[in-house]
Amino acid sequence: MQSNLSSFNKIEQKINGSRKISNYLIGGMLSIGGIGFILAAISSYTGRDLLPLGNPSTLLFIPQGIIMGAYGVIANLLNIYLWYLVFINFGSGYNFFDKDSQSVEIKRKGLFKDIEVKLSFDEIKSVKLDISEGFNPRRRIALVLKGRKKALPLSGAGELKPLLQVEEEGARLAKFLNVNLEGLK
Repeated sequence: MQSNLSSFNKIEQKINGSRKISNYLIGGMLSIGGIGFILAAISSYTGRDLLPLGNPSTLLFIPQGIIMGAYGVIANLLNIYLWYLVFINFGSGYNFFDKDSQSVEIKRKGLFKDIEVKLSFDEIKSVKLDISEGFNPRRRIALVLKGRKKALPLSGAGELKPLLQVEEEGARLAKFLNVNLEGLK
């Protein structure tokens, strides 16, 4: 989440989506693995080696070739889904806070359609820091709305910023919105 304090009355935060190096690497490995399993299954069926490594033509088609073909199909289905998420840049968007109009606009790229939330400053109860450490750490900023139990996350999914930076951004946003900051211990 990158903040742009272009004026004292507006804050715009850009949110990165699924176009990350890790997704490109996983997609590439999944593509190679899925195609490899399908070629191994076809090799075991035809009796001809279609892969440069090993001798998949010596495998029995039933059950080894069929199982490898199933692995290949599943890997390629996951591969198509992952590349689609990267193509549409799932989760990307922005947060826009405007003091002049007392409004908040949150926009994200969804799977099939864009998600857009518009709020007024009056609907915001507080800014919450959702911080958990351990095996699956999470450090995100969220808006707590009046009359709702769940907080509205502002940070991008999978973003793991330094703790100090998250605290500073949360405090700056709470001061800008003139609300309390929750989550500090």
